[in-house]
Amino acid sequence: MVNNKELITSIEQLKKQRNAIILAHVYQRAEVQDIADYVGDSLELSRKAVSTDADVIVFCGVLFMAETAAILNPQKTVLLPDKFAGCGLADMATGEQIRSFKDENPDVEVVSYVNSSADVKSVSDICCTSANAVEVVNSLSSPAVLFVPDRNLGSWVAEHTDKEVKLWDGYCYVHEQITTNSLKSLKQEYPKAEIIVHPECPPSVRHLSDFVGSTSQMSRYVKQSGHDEFIVGTEDNFLYRLKTDNPHKKFHSVNTLCEGMGKITLDKVKMSLEHMKNKVYVSEDIRQKAKNALDGMLRVT
Repeated sequence: MVNNKELITSIEQLKKQRNAIILAHVYQRAEVQDIADYVGDSLELSRKAVSTDADVIVFCGVLFMAETAAILNPQKTVLLPDKFAGCGLADMATGEQIRSFKDENPDVEVVSYVNSSADVKSVSDICCTSANAVEVVNSLSSPAVLFVPDRNLGSWVAEHTDKEVKLWDGYCYVHEQITTNSLKSLKQEYPKAEIIVHPECPPSVRHLSDFVGSTSQMSRYVKQSGHDEFIVGTEDNFLYRLKTDNPHKKFHSVNTLCEGMGKITLDKVKMSLEHMKNKVYVSEDIRQKAKNALDGMLRVT
């Protein structure tokens, strides 16, 4: 059996041969984050994918993230180490469903969370991430928007805008299973800890927290906070990044993992680079339309 040290050496060699960059989401397992050239949230990784001069992007995340990189970089090769690394939330809306909605509601602009398929992005007016969702919605001229596919993030946006926000009935099971009871139990166990959660959590969970934000926003909050102990309401692997960046602070997980994110391993990263395996393709017609929505997202700070 090949050990991690040998795998890492092979991956580094293959990266040089392929002129490749490895991008990893903060929900990736620790050893995958460690071999990445850049670790971040969806917005940060989208921007990094645009700015890189690498010929090959190995995206350690889930399919919609790799699709986004391919949409923004048609001249580059994008690899997803495991082709079955999917996102249940992204599967909860289809382009056909959104087209039907737009036909019936022509005056309502469609904002698609980046956690959506390329097809959904292609029929959206603009995309957003959890880091800039409120700013994106407020940047639009329409008084009403459809927020798709996450109802929880959409309700978070609705709490921070004067616009009418129509919610699609989708959700992230990782955040949906975080409950107020679990947070209260952890708070009893760690009374000095602040509760920080992702806006994909249900409203009752968000309203119990001390801070709500994307993973990049939570990272900044923790670094700047005078508190040294936190209960973290999002995917457990994010705690590795928090602990790495804040070694003198304490973090407590809510014990929730993303199955799709967990499919990526060092061995699969090596295999994808070695054999140029699991290339991500988006048809040109879909790509151009989806890129317009993503470019709009990237223009919003």
